[in-house]
Amino acid sequence: MMKRLLILLPLIAGILWGSVAIFVRKLTAFGMDSWTILFTRVAVASIIMVLFLLIKDRRLLRIRFRDLWLFAGSGIVAMLGLNYCYTEAINALSVSLAAVLLSLSPVFVMLFAAALFHERITRLKAVCTFFAMAGCFLVSGILEEGSMNWSVYGIIIGVMAAVFYALYSIFSKIAMQKDYNVFTITFYSMLLMAIVLLPLTDWNITESFVAAAPVKNTIFMIVHSLCSNILPYIFYTASLSYVDAGKAAILAAGGEPAAAMIFGVLFFQEIPSVPGLLGLAITIVAISILCKPDKKELEVQNEI
Repeated sequence: MMKRLLILLPLIAGILWGSVAIFVRKLTAFGMDSWTILFTRVAVASIIMVLFLLIKDRRLLRIRFRDLWLFAGSGIVAMLGLNYCYTEAINALSVSLAAVLLSLSPVFVMLFAAALFHERITRLKAVCTFFAMAGCFLVSGILEEGSMNWSVYGIIIGVMAAVFYALYSIFSKIAMQKDYNVFTITFYSMLLMAIVLLPLTDWNITESFVAAAPVKNTIFMIVHSLCSNILPYIFYTASLSYVDAGKAAILAAGGEPAAAMIFGVLFFQEIPSVPGLLGLAITIVAISILCKPDKKELEVQNEI
């Protein structure tokens, strides 16, 4: 029974990632720009994470100076790029389309892995990539007359979010090969991102947001950090001890755009069209097959 519950953890992580738009659009409506939204999210998340690591295991805070470039890459380049582009995409596109574009990240992980780690691109992976792109094309609404839920800028920035997400995966993979814990990588990535965002943050609007309803809005920012950064990583990471990596990736990749579409309907009255629903299904299936480990990977896992 417990194992059946644990297999839901990556799905819950995907759902939490899909809820980002709820927070972003509220803060945007208040007048916050993307940089300020990102800072409030990662600053609060960094504080919570350092307290968590101090309690869990202080040794997880140790890093080697020569590896600082890895955390700079994962935080200042990849995580900052991912969060900024995704925040912009949410404000420029429908919630579901922004999430579907982000879910293309495994495609770019595949391409980067082929270039950097010489991982082979099979015919199946190429076919899945084609169908994932076709699904995004349908979700975008480009083919629907009078559709206003897409823009060229939104599509480009949404795809860039997936590229930066893939870069984060690559930097994280290299860091884990150097025996760094996932929590260590996540914490220092967020911390360096927060430091870079310090001069870009609009402190007046942040102060005004908290002052407008001190208790309510402070709790809102804490929940924003928990749902957008901390809990998804913890749930997804914890699931890897009980669920194989391929299945976890499938559940998370499928849960995020599906949840985003539901949140779009519930909170923003973004009613999906029939082609949009079909495109969402095609993309989720294609990404799920793409995330599934091949026979060689399964043989390695079984040997381990």
